[in-house]
Amino acid sequence: MNEVERILELRRQLHEHNHNYYVLSSPTISDFEFDALLRELQSLEEAHPEMYDATSPTLRVGSDISKGFTQVPHKYPMLSLGNTYSKSEVADFYERVKRLLNDDFEICCELKFDGSSISLTYKDGKLVQAVTRGDGEKGDDVTANVKTIRSIPLVLKGDSYPREFEIRGEILMPWAVFEELNQSREKQGEPLFANPRNAASGTLKLMDSSEVAKRKLDAYLYYMLGEELPAEGHYENLMAAREWGFKISETTRKCHTLDEVFAFIDHFDQARKELPVATDGIVLKVNSLRQQKNLGYTAKSPRWAIAYKFQAERALTRLNEVTYQVGRTGVVTPVANLDPILLSGTIVKRASLHNADIIEKYDLHIGDMVYIEKGGEIIPKITGVDTDARFMLGDKVRFITNCPVCGTPLVRAEGEAAHYCPNEFGCAPQMRTKIEHFVSREAMNIETIGPETVELLFNYGLIKNVADLYSLQMEDFMFLPRLGAKSAENVVAALAQSRQVPFERVLFALGIRYVGATVAKRLARAFGDIDSLIAATIPQLTAVDEIGERIATSVKAYFEKPANMELVARLREAGLKFRLEEEVTSNRTDILAGKSIVISGVFTHHSRDEYKEIIEQNGGKNVSSVSKSTSFILAGENMGPSKLEKAQKLNVKVMSEDEFLALLS
Repeated sequence: MNEVERILELRRQLHEHNHNYYVLSSPTISDFEFDALLRELQSLEEAHPEMYDATSPTLRVGSDISKGFTQVPHKYPMLSLGNTYSKSEVADFYERVKRLLNDDFEICCELKFDGSSISLTYKDGKLVQAVTRGDGEKGDDVTANVKTIRSIPLVLKGDSYPREFEIRGEILMPWAVFEELNQSREKQGEPLFANPRNAASGTLKLMDSSEVAKRKLDAYLYYMLGEELPAEGHYENLMAAREWGFKISETTRKCHTLDEVFAFIDHFDQARKELPVATDGIVLKVNSLRQQKNLGYTAKSPRWAIAYKFQAERALTRLNEVTYQVGRTGVVTPVANLDPILLSGTIVKRASLHNADIIEKYDLHIGDMVYIEKGGEIIPKITGVDTDARFMLGDKVRFITNCPVCGTPLVRAEGEAAHYCPNEFGCAPQMRTKIEHFVSREAMNIETIGPETVELLFNYGLIKNVADLYSLQMEDFMFLPRLGAKSAENVVAALAQSRQVPFERVLFALGIRYVGATVAKRLARAFGDIDSLIAATIPQLTAVDEIGERIATSVKAYFEKPANMELVARLREAGLKFRLEEEVTSNRTDILAGKSIVISGVFTHHSRDEYKEIIEQNGGKNVSSVSKSTSFILAGENMGPSKLEKAQKLNVKVMSEDEFLALLS
């Protein structure tokens, strides 16, 4: 065997040994023997640079060459899942799927691993790219770092895999590695990681992949996407992926009834505590890919999947003080400052109190022993008071009446729980956080301006509102600390580039109360440009799908303020887009104008979400329930019997998929 043949043979052997050790947990050689083979391969590769291979096992050790991460768009968006916290909510999800599909279905149950989401792309059996979740639309290319994770195959086994596909999963730091890492950091006087998830996420973003290799990250894969997948079932695709060398959790189960789902939940509510990695729940997915497509998506999550979160840990600690934060829209949130306590793997010092009603509900006093839990919250919340432990109490906690920053009397709108400061143009935290929202990734995506830069520019009087950003010049940065000439150049360049952001995101960036990204998109599509939106009446606004009275009133109130109109005028003058792109408007028609349409059943040519988009694009309005004002029902196979019965009773037309497409053409 010559040296070139030996290189190929060593690579094959080492890939196999990696799989046996890190995926199957069944090594067939000792660590010493493995290291000897790896050293031999390294030596031969150095002697034969023409044999370089990006998937060689020698690259698992990483490189100390520092490279910044580039942003990569996801071919398929990485959406988050809706959360449930009780079996009754799981049952609601199950019944909702049953009603929408009107057909038999299976549920794939998987553990929800608590790590950092990753998307891996393979071409011709080789790993070519690894991208973080990011904002769901795009993420960081961390391929070099992911190649150091030994449970992720660089080259697939067999030859039955598609030519190109994507597989998603979770990068994890096992509990044992996490504890070892924190012990090491403590000895060196470095800050400790709060939990394995933070440690895994932080490790994945290290610029030195040789350091990543030392952190011993692990990975479980749980979802495959592509045009030529081996099976029509999600579970079956995972089993195929296991054959190709991927680490698929042995706990994954396919369930046929709700009782089987509950049995899975009950078992792992306890068994998860014995697992080597962190989990925080269970993911339930409709198994059939065809049924997944027909169920479609909401703005933020798939309708065919949901996460069940394990019941939160509860802890008891002392309430020392209540402070108040002012948010972007002026909402004032009380925050409980607590004696530090360990909860779900993290040290907790603060907890949300949400609003005045919560304070009153628990009759809180300074010095109270309070119960806190995390549940689905990032910030823990107070869920009760140990009244038996009350002695030597301090003052009763009373919600403040004036803004803690600017002193303006607070306002509480009728029917709302929150108090807010109405001084939106003179209250510093509101002004500053409006700018932070404007430059955020989901809005104008001006990455070079983070919260620290906003605070710096604001404190030095260079900006007071978002329009001021577009007046910044290079010389404005000359005397600012921590901002050199290169940083200033990057900021100015990013501001110039942001002028290409489409209208719907500019509208979202304005920060109108109750107008999130999805609402902004609907308004932009409905009215086409800012002038039409400004001129719209309340009835015209509420005629837009999912726009209610509260949102419509907020939009009108925003544009009735002279300061906001001046802001829009300055942004328009700066060159921002306040009109839909021509390619978006060119496909719009009025064929369905004035028609309210209900969608029901399973479709062949498009998914339900695609049909909703088509209806809006052609001037129609999507409605969820059948009534006398319904124009017609777009009906697929297995249409809901209750909708059909009501349509017949009210004499509402039922239109087939083909009839609907013919109408549009």
